[in-house]
Amino acid sequence: MLSIIIVNYNVRYFIEACLHSVEKACKNINVEVFVVDNASTDNSRLELPALFPNVHFIWNEVNLGFSKANNLAIKKATGQYILFLNPDTIVPEDCFEKCLSFFSTHHDAGALGVHMIDGNGNFHKESKRSFPAPAVSFYKMIGLSNLFPNSKLFAAYYAGHLPENKTASVEVLSGAFMMISKKIMDRVKGFDEDYFMYAEDIDLSYRVKKTGFKNYYFADTSIIHFKGESTKKTDAEYVEHFYGAMKLFVHKHYRQQNYIKNTMMFSIAAARFLANSKRKLNNIWKNKSFPFNDHKHVRSIIIAANNDTFNQMLHVIKQAKNKFLISGRIKINLQDAEPASTTLTELNNYLSENQTDAILYCEGSNNLSFYEIIEEIKNNHKKSTCLFNIKNQPFIFGNNYIISENVDEPSTID
Repeated sequence: MLSIIIVNYNVRYFIEACLHSVEKACKNINVEVFVVDNASTDNSRLELPALFPNVHFIWNEVNLGFSKANNLAIKKATGQYILFLNPDTIVPEDCFEKCLSFFSTHHDAGALGVHMIDGNGNFHKESKRSFPAPAVSFYKMIGLSNLFPNSKLFAAYYAGHLPENKTASVEVLSGAFMMISKKIMDRVKGFDEDYFMYAEDIDLSYRVKKTGFKNYYFADTSIIHFKGESTKKTDAEYVEHFYGAMKLFVHKHYRQQNYIKNTMMFSIAAARFLANSKRKLNNIWKNKSFPFNDHKHVRSIIIAANNDTFNQMLHVIKQAKNKFLISGRIKINLQDAEPASTTLTELNNYLSENQTDAILYCEGSNNLSFYEIIEEIKNNHKKSTCLFNIKNQPFIFGNNYIISENVDEPSTID
């Protein structure tokens, strides 16, 4: 039995896509799925239960934060393994089976994370990390990790010496996808509820390692993590939450080591100052765009779908309050007979000859599978923005995009 726990907070479109992908990935295994909603105000409570009747929903009346919300579901979980999964993720159909198989052959594994990419195919370096020791944090803060991205010394924060396509034991896993043995979770007694947001995964990874088991970065499956669609890393709230959480981690785990504690606190303070300075400069030199519907950069969309889905997506785009130009289509179903169309295998040739701002990948019957979509954008990443539609639902989404007739024209925020 696998128990999947997802904490949701105001990402209505993303969690629907996530749960559809989870359904597909659970077909051959015994699973229970919990969604803990932290008082969302985006109609999640009204719409999600009818769409996913087999999911166990826990509705909080206030936002309890990430740790407390997860712990509520952990108490109800009965699986041999628990997966903590972000709502802004998409998993391929074979993901869970591969991860469980890895546990069955690696008895020293306490927790497991996977290869993560964003919605445009870029690798998330957070997939594999080291503990934020003083030197590790210092090299990252002053930029040496960017200058020497493959160095074991200077790029230790993101374990840069380990190839992204190679499975290895690492120190820190991402909370966006962390599968952990239930017996280990019982030993570490769940998430530390002193953390409201951020650094919970660092703390949990640290405590798993202290049990004597290993944290593994598993490179043989990839997921999409859209990563903080409603929060920018230069937002004031993000800066305060993130660096506050890092200070808490240092106080908890290095309080008896004064030199290390003081050095790390200085590094955190310096990094916080730099982040706030960058935020202020951004506000001076340019307005921040509304996190959804950053449509000014999209002028043409290629739709990768069969004919029926193409027509449905065309309707969504035409009905949306923001207008887009449809410049062509990529036919998925080989039985469609339209000379102007092509097949998915010819997508790269088409894009090399035609300027296209965005590609809309459609999942569902007679369209692409989640696995095919992920592999396509991972292996053939182009400059075009990647957009997604799941199961012919009346909305399109991607990194910083929501296209729907129900989404208002974006406004500028300070």
